[in-house]
Amino acid sequence: MTSSQPYLVRAMYEWIVDNGMTPHLLAATDNTEVQVPRQYEENGRIVLNIGPTAVKSLQLGNEQVSFGARFGGSPMEVMVPIKYVMAIYARENGRGMMFASDDDTPTPNPESETSPTRPNLRVVK
Repeated sequence: MTSSQPYLVRAMYEWIVDNGMTPHLLAATDNTEVQVPRQYEENGRIVLNIGPTAVKSLQLGNEQVSFGARFGGSPMEVMVPIKYVMAIYARENGRGMMFASDDDTPTPNPESETSPTRPNLRVVK
C-alpha cells in the first residue's frame, strides 16, 4: 500500500490555506537528498513557509515537495523528499499534523495478534 503521507500533506495544506493561515513545513535536513538553504537549518531541521505568497511553482507530489523561493534575496529551488517531511502546520496557531519517520513506525508482532473471538455476552435480568 502506498504511503498516506503525501495525501495528508496536501489535505492539511489546503485546510490551512482555506482558513486564511500560513502553512509551514518542518523537514529533516540530515540527508543530501534534501535541497534547502542550509544556512537556515537548525539541529538537522528546517522550517519552510510554503504559503502561496511565499513560494512559486509549489508541487506537493507523492514523492517530494518542491518549490522556488527567495532566501535572503537569492532565488533557490527547494526539494524535500516526502519521507523527510516531519510536519505541516499553521504558523498562526500551530495546528497541523506531525508525521512519524519510517523508523518510528512500530512493526506488528505476530505473537501479539490474536484471532477474533466470539463476544462474551450474557443476559442480565
